[in-house]
Amino acid sequence: MGTIKVENIKVYAFHGCLNEEALIGSDYSVNITVKADLSKSSQTDDLNDTVDYVLLNKIVVEEMSVRSKLLETVVQRILDRVFKESLLVNFTEVSVSKINPPIGGNVEKVTIVLSKERC
Repeated sequence: MGTIKVENIKVYAFHGCLNEEALIGSDYSVNITVKADLSKSSQTDDLNDTVDYVLLNKIVVEEMSVRSKLLETVVQRILDRVFKESLLVNFTEVSVSKINPPIGGNVEKVTIVLSKERC
């Protein structure tokens, strides 16, 4: 078993319950970790035998561009797509952080973390 991490993906998106968030947007940071059997790819040196981190980044960027009120919804969509599009993945954890959220205080970020395991 091995782990692939794509960390601190910077995205500008329009998530949130407030109308202003849909209009002005916010900065987000996304981290994705996947676990898969990497023994074959470590021997073959073939991209087809591993989880392509370019695909992981693409999934994150595409799902972050679809507006949602809740970050939980966005994270779940990312998890579902990873499992649908990469059959090698056995486990995924995704965290999405909204930078400087508009919550009436001096808060650096708010983060939602969800994980999913293939049955």
